[in-house]
Amino acid sequence: MAAVRDVEIDPDGTFKYILVRLQRPGGGEQRDIVRGTKAAEFHNHIFEKVNPEMEKLGYECKCLGGGKIDHNSKEKKIRVFGLSTGYGKADHSVTVEILKKVYTDYEITWSDDKK
Repeated sequence: MAAVRDVEIDPDGTFKYILVRLQRPGGGEQRDIVRGTKAAEFHNHIFEKVNPEMEKLGYECKCLGGGKIDHNSKEKKIRVFGLSTGYGKADHSVTVEILKKVYTDYEITWSDDKK
């Protein structure tokens, strides 16, 4: 599982994201990852890209929900908010903890605001 990056998000802008749980088939180790991009019109477009990639590596994927990320790399700020109509709201506090592992020198906040 160490080969899979915790976070893959666009370097700037406001975009949709999903929180995904990876697990070995039949149980065992699991962990959550964050994926987000401006290229996705809907949250399921992100999952449809991530799922086959992870299946090739031998993992089962489950989308735990989604939202939006506002990423400002110049100011080193990330804001997590909103929800996914299809998957529901991700636990933004979990998302923030994962983001903090990668963006250690950023100010990272979250809210249940829709915008």
